[in-house]
Amino acid sequence: MKKKIILLGIIALGVAAFFFFDLGRFLSLEALKTHRNDLLAYYEANPVLMILGYIGVYIATTALSLPGATLLTLLGGALFGAVKGTFIVNIGATCGATLAFFAARFLLKDWVQSRFGEKLKTFQAGLEQNAFNYMLFLRLVPLFPFFLVNLASGMTRIPVKTFFFGTMIGTLPGTFVYANAGSNLAAINSLKDIASPQVIGAFVLLGLFALVPTLYQKFMKRKNQSSPA
Repeated sequence: MKKKIILLGIIALGVAAFFFFDLGRFLSLEALKTHRNDLLAYYEANPVLMILGYIGVYIATTALSLPGATLLTLLGGALFGAVKGTFIVNIGATCGATLAFFAARFLLKDWVQSRFGEKLKTFQAGLEQNAFNYMLFLRLVPLFPFFLVNLASGMTRIPVKTFFFGTMIGTLPGTFVYANAGSNLAAINSLKDIASPQVIGAFVLLGLFALVPTLYQKFMKRKNQSSPA
């Protein structure tokens, strides 16, 4: 119990500091455009320090479920380029998401299991059997908020390894789209310019393809059950 209180205190302090010092003002499209040249100059002078600092900020933002991950991804593309930025962002996003996953599991899993364990039993069983495909689907389809998937997954019995690699692989396409857009930051006037219906539709199709093996297994299982012995 003491460890949970300490962890809750750390999370609360981090979130409170973000809003108290109004750090969100640095994570706006206008702020990124204004400070891009200064950040590029610092990156050219201190590349390793800049990359490590950027990853650290991304991990903290994602682990605390703070707003701004999308704009940080744009910044990654603006600073490091589309391809390199994609992989740097992916490190921060995957590590931060995994920390949020651990926090949710440590703080809330026992309570969820005790309160909804029986109701979730069927869902948990299906998730365990096809966890990787489900995780890919959730990460590929941008209809599900990133932070919500992190927290909700922590309250299930999905293995950490499956969550980690499902997140790492599933976020790559979306990360590349935003990092590539960030590499031409001056041309972006709104985030809606990036997340067009065509782009979202493509991600939905990718997500559905990720579920094909799971749907096929269920179809064959029902077919075998309905077939005469």
